[in-house]
Amino acid sequence: MALKHLLALAAAALSSPAWAQETPQPPLPDPESAANHWTVALGGGWIPDYVGSDDHKWIPVGAVRGMIGPVAITSRASWLYADLVPRGKGVDFDAGPILGVRFDRTGSVKDDLVDLLPERNKAIEVGGFAGVSLHDLTNPYDTLSFRLDVLRDVGSAHKSTIFSPNIEFSTPLSRRTYASASVGADFVSDKFADYYFTISAADALASGLPAFDADGGLHKWKAGLIVNQSLTGDLTGGLSIFGAAQYSRLAGDFKRSPIVSQRGSASQWLLAAGLAYTF
Repeated sequence: MALKHLLALAAAALSSPAWAQETPQPPLPDPESAANHWTVALGGGWIPDYVGSDDHKWIPVGAVRGMIGPVAITSRASWLYADLVPRGKGVDFDAGPILGVRFDRTGSVKDDLVDLLPERNKAIEVGGFAGVSLHDLTNPYDTLSFRLDVLRDVGSAHKSTIFSPNIEFSTPLSRRTYASASVGADFVSDKFADYYFTISAADALASGLPAFDADGGLHKWKAGLIVNQSLTGDLTGGLSIFGAAQYSRLAGDFKRSPIVSQRGSASQWLLAAGLAYTF
């Protein structure tokens, strides 16, 4: 995935109000109404050239978060989430649709041998998510979330379903500083494994890589961290900067595929930084 969960966490961190730990402190908004802000973020990301590559590239990145009536809109990498369940007190149930695009290996890549393999189509993925969020565990503005994403390619790419359980914890460190940490995993089918990691006999002949038949299962696990710092003194509004990092580790046949074991790395790093504005 390109920046799956990385900008998702950025959007959540950038748009959430900070818990006051500094003096003097202006009045804070009520936690239930504080989410009625819009945040837009723009920056740059340093990502693997393809999932499993040990080469990296710079790309522009962006994120958005806000409310349309009772519906919470959040972007996570190249996917858009709409939470249709209004926020509750203490315990918040989350559910709604997801729409997005997967761009892995849709163009040329830096590795000469992998570049000889057939390019992949953009995966048009639709699905939904469901979960629960717990609030006010250490302060009125923290959130511990458990979420399951289910996505299905409805285009002409891998034509399969992806299951992604995630756990996220977000909390302000001060009124100016916010942090969010996450762990998660992706589980995929044989069709997904074949599309992105199998090397057929014809592909092996064209590229010089050994033939390989990949099976589905645990694709990867991942852990991420976001830190957001206000430039205007208050994360509830104005300009801020953010930095984000995510480490993921490919598993099973995904790390054994020659495009990873011989030409790339099972360890994957994503980094991003930029500016955000909340209003």
